[in-house]
Amino acid sequence: MKTKISNKKNVLIYGAGEAGRQLINSLKTNSKYKVVGIIDDNINLTNKLLLGIRIHSSSNLKKTALIKNVKLVFLAIPSIGRIRRNQIIKKLSKFKLIVKSLPSVSQIIDGRVTISDIKDLNIDDLLNREQVKPNLRLLNQNIKKKTVLVTGAGGSIGSELCRQIIKLKPKKLLLLESNEFALYKIYEELINYERKQKVISLLADAQDQPKLEIIFEKFNVDTVYHAAAYKHVPLVEENISSGVKNNVFSTLAIVKACLIKKVSNFVLISSDKAVRPTNIMGASKRLAELCVQGIYDNTKKPYTNFSIVRFGNVLESSGSVIPKFKKQISDGSPVTLTHKNVTRYFMTITEAAQLVIQAGAMSKQSEVFVLDMGKSIKILDLLNKMINLLGFSVKDKKNPSGDIEIKIIGLRPGEKLYEELLVGKNPQKTNHPKIQKISDPFIPYDKLEIELDKLKMLLSKNKVAEIKKLLIKLLKSYKSNSKIIDHIYIK
Repeated sequence: MKTKISNKKNVLIYGAGEAGRQLINSLKTNSKYKVVGIIDDNINLTNKLLLGIRIHSSSNLKKTALIKNVKLVFLAIPSIGRIRRNQIIKKLSKFKLIVKSLPSVSQIIDGRVTISDIKDLNIDDLLNREQVKPNLRLLNQNIKKKTVLVTGAGGSIGSELCRQIIKLKPKKLLLLESNEFALYKIYEELINYERKQKVISLLADAQDQPKLEIIFEKFNVDTVYHAAAYKHVPLVEENISSGVKNNVFSTLAIVKACLIKKVSNFVLISSDKAVRPTNIMGASKRLAELCVQGIYDNTKKPYTNFSIVRFGNVLESSGSVIPKFKKQISDGSPVTLTHKNVTRYFMTITEAAQLVIQAGAMSKQSEVFVLDMGKSIKILDLLNKMINLLGFSVKDKKNPSGDIEIKIIGLRPGEKLYEELLVGKNPQKTNHPKIQKISDPFIPYDKLEIELDKLKMLLSKNKVAEIKKLLIKLLKSYKSNSKIIDHIYIK
């Protein structure tokens, strides 16, 4: 039984260009939506008709939405830049309008716009940063027609790396993952994307050096991206031995296996939390960086080209709070925020993966690359925008009848108010506008190795307090801001 016309939702189309025209055509036979007006910024188009539908000025948006009984707007201007797009979204959110949007022109298949192209707004639509077009030479350099392995391939960063890599047509793509379900999901996605590409799933632990060596030799691996890590700050703080062991000793195992089996390129994916760390996760990632730097320095003219890429929070990744915020808002429950002044750097997961690949291709001497994350964002501001974009209002003292309350619950153990991206001073430019490189101090590997042996022994006995003391000794910048909250802490 067909939906009655009276049950259709009234919608406005924002954009009277070709994309808007195609979208209106696509919606003519749609049973859910009825286009009752078009909004456009060009005042010369005001009151003209497009496919029989009147065009209204964007300056009269509130009045038009009220008269037409509209709560939903389809943003149909896929060719505009992110900053302009953000300005329009901000304007729409003021009037409690739910916004859905077309993706960018490059993401619309065959250039034809259909209703299936309309998506809910992603949180990355709130970022005031333009993505720089990737350098195709750098993207292809270590991937095209090469055998590429990604550790942590089922994780949020690892899986996005795999999606970008498969597009670059590697000879083979090896997915190394210890979580069976995560491996199954990304494998199925990739083989459905491109049936001709050779994708191999490897259920293995990144700490297992003998197995890594077998894999590297059997498949003649050219490039390794090490994305496997425990990255949830509170969880690692509560499970110190597991977090340190995984993050440090998986890196060590892979680096050694790469050297022994003469893998051409190795990229460690690190974190802004490695900079002046206040938590175990950040400390473990900084120690992983030191392992790479120390081994490179200790190996005279190594065959393997090492690099470290450090960046901040990735929107919608498993370590991000954004999915949690979305769920809380959708459920109508209070949104929990750790501190009203907390700020973070953000970038989209696609941009992060592409920049990691490009930075890895620029490496010559085990450099640390820092991705340009733009300006840090106040999470409270981001949260207010999210609530408005989902068609709700903030409930507070100024607006006691609002929909969603924001509750401040206090910083969790190990959390910072602000994140940083540098350790060394004087970052150097590269030939990519969004990538810098820095020279960080490191520990000679002959000294570091002795301390790593001690660390391994402490981890095996779960001597948590001594593990923290050793990390503080090795990492002069590590300043823990919490007491030990490990669940199986042995004094």
